[in-house]
Amino acid sequence: MADPSFDVVSKVDRQEVDNALNQAAKELANRFDFRGTGTKISWAGEESVTLESETEERCKAAIEVFKEKLVKRGVSMKALDMGTPASSGQVYKVSGKLVQGISQEIAKKVSKKIRDEAPKGVQAQIQGDQLRVSGKKKDDLQAVIQLLKESDFDVALQFENFR
Repeated sequence: MADPSFDVVSKVDRQEVDNALNQAAKELANRFDFRGTGTKISWAGEESVTLESETEERCKAAIEVFKEKLVKRGVSMKALDMGTPASSGQVYKVSGKLVQGISQEIAKKVSKKIRDEAPKGVQAQIQGDQLRVSGKKKDDLQAVIQLLKESDFDVALQFENFR
């Protein structure tokens, strides 16, 4: 039988982000402090969001509303890379991007952390934009999951396919 293993991935549930975006759009349309400011939020492609408003302050407040909705839906803030509001003629625009997948640089950091601090006999292999962690005992793998949850790697990590 093969050794127990699990995958470390960084994925965002697009449906949850879509729901949060729709809730934020409704709130921006109905809230008193956003009336008459032309504040809008929408998708700008498959993985990016655009927010626009007539004032920089309302734009920043709209970002906070969107972030609040994402948190309520269980989406990590590390999965959203929002820019800063920039003036574009008469409106302020800001775009954000959903961050998915683990970059090679971060995968190497995670792998090094596992090599240095995890129990003996646990290995991590980089496979594209995810990591496969395997070991002899399931308890060791659970210790690795705990170690990675306590660490901060600037991406939202999920653990899948624990076998």
